[in-house]
Amino acid sequence: MDQQSGMFVVARTVGSVLCCDCGVLMPPNAANMCAKCLSSHVNITEGLQKQVTINFCPECRRYLQPPKTWIKAERESKELLTFCVKRLKFKDVRLVHAEFVYTEPHSKRIIVKLKVQKEVLHGAILEKSYDVVYVEHDNMCESCSRSQANPDQWVANVQLRQYVPHRRTFFYLEQLILKHNAASQAIRIKQINQGIDFFFSNRSHGVKFIEFVSKVAPVRSSDDKKQKSHDPKSNIYNYQYTFIVEICPICREDLICLPPKLATSLGNLGPLMICMKVSNSIALVDPRTLGHCFLDADRYWREPFVSLLSSRQLVEYIVLDIDPVSREANVAGSRYVLADAQVARVSDFGRNDTIFNIRTHLGHLLKPGDYALGYDLYGANLNNADLDKYKGLVLPDTVLIKKSYEEKRQKKRGKPRSWKLKSLNMDVDDPTRGKVDPEKINSEYEEFLRDLEENPELRFNISLYRNKEYKPSEVTSVSDGEELPSVPLEELLADLELGDDEEEEEDDEAGDDTMMG
Repeated sequence: MDQQSGMFVVARTVGSVLCCDCGVLMPPNAANMCAKCLSSHVNITEGLQKQVTINFCPECRRYLQPPKTWIKAERESKELLTFCVKRLKFKDVRLVHAEFVYTEPHSKRIIVKLKVQKEVLHGAILEKSYDVVYVEHDNMCESCSRSQANPDQWVANVQLRQYVPHRRTFFYLEQLILKHNAASQAIRIKQINQGIDFFFSNRSHGVKFIEFVSKVAPVRSSDDKKQKSHDPKSNIYNYQYTFIVEICPICREDLICLPPKLATSLGNLGPLMICMKVSNSIALVDPRTLGHCFLDADRYWREPFVSLLSSRQLVEYIVLDIDPVSREANVAGSRYVLADAQVARVSDFGRNDTIFNIRTHLGHLLKPGDYALGYDLYGANLNNADLDKYKGLVLPDTVLIKKSYEEKRQKKRGKPRSWKLKSLNMDVDDPTRGKVDPEKINSEYEEFLRDLEENPELRFNISLYRNKEYKPSEVTSVSDGEELPSVPLEELLADLELGDDEEEEEDDEAGDDTMMG
């Protein structure tokens, strides 16, 4: 009885009927036939494609989407499933579900299980599953076939250059390119002295790559073209385009002397500044006042300047005493504290008693007994045109740049790291020519890895991966003082590799044919 209306309502029951073909008891439907008999009389997958041939480029691992588009898709990905379904034509049926059936990668087969619906006898809807086999036919794309025939068959060449005595900028830029997959269209990458060359099969790919570099580094570019061939009958000209992209020579931790005109326009900052960060703009900080400014690429190239001293000229000091003189300040996303410090050069121990009283911006990091790296202006022979324009300028004896952990690193020298970086597949100049020194590059790369460990901001925009070969030591040594900087495990990514021991989930349905009434 319906309690709300107070009326008696008869309970509804679902009746059952016999199948008109086999006589099995079943719920009623429009065809009065069970699903098994209905599927035996009507085959809704008749006329649908069961096998399709697709073109696959084994070099760049892309698939041809007719007529001329090549798309990149990993096996069993959503992009590949969409590509496979679009290659089929469905007539009078509706696609309900699609999924991959696992096949070995070397089998050159992709199997997709599809489920379709169709209205059959007297309005009854029949649902059925079937497999479609996609046969991969190896067919190299135009750019890969051109590069295989002749590696010099490029259309655009982007020449990245930075005229400094180290490659720290290129190590960092390489990781940014890998993370954003910016060089995926490059047919060849070549490492040369003071730069990297990227070769592309299309001019638009080179222009797109230059746009990416300009967003992560202050650059200026120029271009030129050379006629390669000409077809007078069809009036078609083929050119080779060369783009020269110059990265500004200012690097992180460089000591800068601002030109007088630029310093005045920035509010009389400096003139001695430290470059703290380089992205699409240059972040400069005054170590004695914490005054700071940002220079974008246009501003820098209108009034270019060079470094007074670079990171290769850093000298190790020991902190004898330090006294903070200001509160903690946030400058360019980093924390600094002004402090008066007494330091001495490590190389002077046992020779003289020279002590320098300086002001530093590292009051939040340093304490008596610590080691620091800085620039020795007391004994340096400076030759800079901008510095000579300042009359009566008194230079500090020392400018500290960062805290040093070299003494603690000596204890862990030779031990592997728990993380690793990926690298671009680059061709390297023949070291016998003398243009590329492998030992120098290895030492600079080791310094770059140390910078990543010490600076969390530097590794914020790059991808670090777990090192599977790393095995932590069972014996942990207790050392006095602060621990050596390292990369936390939560910042590491898993280097995904498909193995044979992956667990596969397979749903075996009792019957593929289902009838919906």
